[in-house]
Amino acid sequence: MYVPSKIFFTKGVGRHKEYLSSFELALRSAGIEICNLVTVSSIFPPNCKRITKEEGLKELQPGQITFSVMARNATNEPNRLIASSIGVALPADTNAYGYLSEHHPYGQTEKTAGEYAEDLAATMLATTLGVEFDSEKDWSEREDIYKMSGKIVRSFNITQSAEGDKNGLWTTVIAAGILLP
Repeated sequence: MYVPSKIFFTKGVGRHKEYLSSFELALRSAGIEICNLVTVSSIFPPNCKRITKEEGLKELQPGQITFSVMARNATNEPNRLIASSIGVALPADTNAYGYLSEHHPYGQTEKTAGEYAEDLAATMLATTLGVEFDSEKDWSEREDIYKMSGKIVRSFNITQSAEGDKNGLWTTVIAAGILLP
């Protein structure tokens, strides 16, 4: 059984005339291009320690199979706003699992996309923990309810946004949580 014990977050943007090359450049910008990335769903493992990007990058080896929760978006439409965001919600009990969410919108600012992804993760965790809330309320109101419940200790997001290249090059944005042993 493999349960990651560490996680770090990273983001990047790449631009190139080729779609795949713009993705590669986004991975390079994020510092994770040397890995064989395996995308997994959205559980923040119990007792998993968040480390800095710099600490995490030191643990990577070329060709390593690396599990990640990744949001990815791309456009070749000039000036089109794109974003990729990972939202994170952590329970107060470190022996319990948390949630990560992926969001990849068009036309949303970095702030809007990040808040949306964070809201998604916090809502998934709140429903798992039995925190009662009104889904019609704004994120800021629900965030207060979640944190006041004492069951959700923290939420945050990592988001990368960009405008499509003015000359029509492919623009790719990524945000990722990289899970380590």
